[in-house]
Amino acid sequence: ALAGFYVADDGRVNPVDATQALAKGFKQLGGTIVEGVDCTDIITEDDAVVGLETSAGTIKTDYVVNCGGLWARELGKSHGVLIPNQAAEHYYLLTDAMDNVDPSWPVVEDPRNYAYIRPEGGGLMVGLFEGEAASWDSSIPPFGEIAPDWDRLAPYLEKAMSRVPSVQDVGVKKLFCGPESFTPDLAPLIGEAPELQRYFVAAGLNSIGILTGPGVGRSVANWIVDGVPDVDVCGFHVDRARDYQATPAYRLERVKEALGDVYKCHYPYKTPQAGRDAMRSPLHAALVERQATFRSVSGFEAADYFGGKDGPLSWGEPPFFAAWRDEHRAVREACGLIDMSFMSKFVVAGRDAVHVLQRLSTSDINTGKMTYTQWLHKETGGVEADVTVCRLPRGTPWAPTDDSFLVVATDTIHRRVQAMVRREVRDGEVCAVVDMTGGLAKVDVQGPSSKDVLPELGDLAFRGVSTISIGKCASVVAARLTYVGEHGYELFVPSEHAVDVHDALVDRGAPHGLRHVGLKAVNSLRLEKGYRDYGHDIDNLDGVHDVGLSFTCDLTKEFNGKDRVLEAASQPRSRRLVSVFVEDKDAWPQPGAPVLRDGRVVGDLRSVTYGHALGGFVGLAMVDGPRWSGDDFAVDVGGRVYPC
Repeated sequence: ALAGFYVADDGRVNPVDATQALAKGFKQLGGTIVEGVDCTDIITEDDAVVGLETSAGTIKTDYVVNCGGLWARELGKSHGVLIPNQAAEHYYLLTDAMDNVDPSWPVVEDPRNYAYIRPEGGGLMVGLFEGEAASWDSSIPPFGEIAPDWDRLAPYLEKAMSRVPSVQDVGVKKLFCGPESFTPDLAPLIGEAPELQRYFVAAGLNSIGILTGPGVGRSVANWIVDGVPDVDVCGFHVDRARDYQATPAYRLERVKEALGDVYKCHYPYKTPQAGRDAMRSPLHAALVERQATFRSVSGFEAADYFGGKDGPLSWGEPPFFAAWRDEHRAVREACGLIDMSFMSKFVVAGRDAVHVLQRLSTSDINTGKMTYTQWLHKETGGVEADVTVCRLPRGTPWAPTDDSFLVVATDTIHRRVQAMVRREVRDGEVCAVVDMTGGLAKVDVQGPSSKDVLPELGDLAFRGVSTISIGKCASVVAARLTYVGEHGYELFVPSEHAVDVHDALVDRGAPHGLRHVGLKAVNSLRLEKGYRDYGHDIDNLDGVHDVGLSFTCDLTKEFNGKDRVLEAASQPRSRRLVSVFVEDKDAWPQPGAPVLRDGRVVGDLRSVTYGHALGGFVGLAMVDGPRWSGDDFAVDVGGRVYPC
């Protein structure tokens, strides 16, 4: 059987004509375009752009946008800005003229055969996104072309031509090989760079710039004019990139898989295989011994589940379901040990650290407890970061001063949190931020019997913080906190002591049902309790009231975005993040699935997974008002509607 999708409003555009049309419109609006000029340097003052040096002279400007395409990485590097895109060899074949080819035919995309096919020059163009690509030689001059690798491409061309066999009966006009840049996660890199204020990036469009370029341009333009993005940019923001991604060892390997992923099925639990092992937790070897299956989390190898079966990916129940279920139940019924060392951890220290953090945080963070708080945009009140903060106990050996604070954030906003602290420091204030992510392991002990594993913390109040010794480590900072909805503790351990502390916890936990637990179970545990995950359930367009986090706001103190919080509090709610439960075990909904109320789409699932304690699918959805509960809600999964 042959099946496909026809997109009636799909089309083609000549890139040269499109570029000239945009340039003409820009000039008509008063803009100036100067061609044939090299940018030689960026002029900065106080970590902000004030101009640039060019081969035609100095230009004073408040904003710079790096739209350097495949050269964006090298251009950004010269200014200390991280842009980890990498060019790969991209191929397309042009045939001689063919009878009966109609230039109005649609573009045919055939992912199974790695190809897209469309009319071109009286014949056909056959383009390839082959399963394993080749990285581009950076020594080739700009806009260069290289001789095609016929031996490598022949099997892919044969598959592509099988879709239109008549292509094999005509001559080949050209097999073109040129550079096309890709990002590690196949998402654009846009927005203000965390390293340099008013330096914007619009690059990494992954071979579909002709499609995404207008949206990227609009978003960046509005961002510059308004000072804030008007779309959800969590998955696109350049600040999500990490430095290892710019190394040749990583990007030259990763791009080979990234290009091929364009036409591969993106199953729910699919993880990249190229460019792995960039970073390892100090507990990595111990987790390997316990048959952990790992996935890449911002470059760290993080345990996903333990001892589960391998098998082909699908849209339904995964082969490791039983192992995931048992880990989930262990935390609900006994105790789980979870390595969360990939979480971003910073020490913020100095005479004015408390003042800087109080302005950033919606909550009072100077209480001696571990405080869950939000960091908001100053002007819009949108959530920029979701963190926990505590003043470190006096005498903590790895704290540089007695006025040091620990800030813990999700891995995807690592560089954003650093930048937010740096930029909040005012003239005359003394405050520094130190990245402790690699220096501290984070080991969570969660579940009802965690109090038996750590009896010395039995009197610790919820959110309390204490320094204890475990094994041969005298300086474990322990906080009574949970992300899974059970009694538990988060332990911050100097990396050199992590293995010893781990082994001691395993020995202590053996009589109490302690089990190693991976991230699959962490996700299902937290969603059963409705805990949020920034970048998934919360984005930059959300206010604290939208996502049910207004309880973090201490309105007796000042904080960035407070005026917007008060303004939103006086308005009726137009949307709300709600928990969703689907009982039908055959549903297997995925993030993005539409949520219906009385048969009409009123929102979508931001996160969803199987909840083993509840016996159904649990998720969080942003739903439009005016009503957020009732028996007429449902989730649409591939056209089939399931009550929720």
